[in-house]
Amino acid sequence: MSYRTDRRRRQINAKGRPMQLMRPDKSASVTVTGYAPPPQAITLEDGVSVAPFAAQIAAAETTAASYTPARGDWLMDNGRRYTVTDAVPVYDGPALSGWSLIAKGGE
Repeated sequence: MSYRTDRRRRQINAKGRPMQLMRPDKSASVTVTGYAPPPQAITLEDGVSVAPFAAQIAAAETTAASYTPARGDWLMDNGRRYTVTDAVPVYDGPALSGWSLIAKGGE
């Protein structure tokens, strides 16, 4: 494990909180530790200000559960449900080290 992957993993574990990632049909789910920094930008959708929800997760939990995050998945955080709009893999060289999840919602 390189220093970048180790640093990312330590940051997620230190600042993160438990989140649940699941398929909309609830056929599969995994509990992950995710770090969600404060929103940086607010957009206007249908006349309502909306801040995209971004979360960083390590790949260890998803890999152990054979779960690959995908667009349309649900991300549960503190009782709020977000819909994943983009799941970007984060690589350290050839190895998958984590995922950057962009979501919207918060019902």
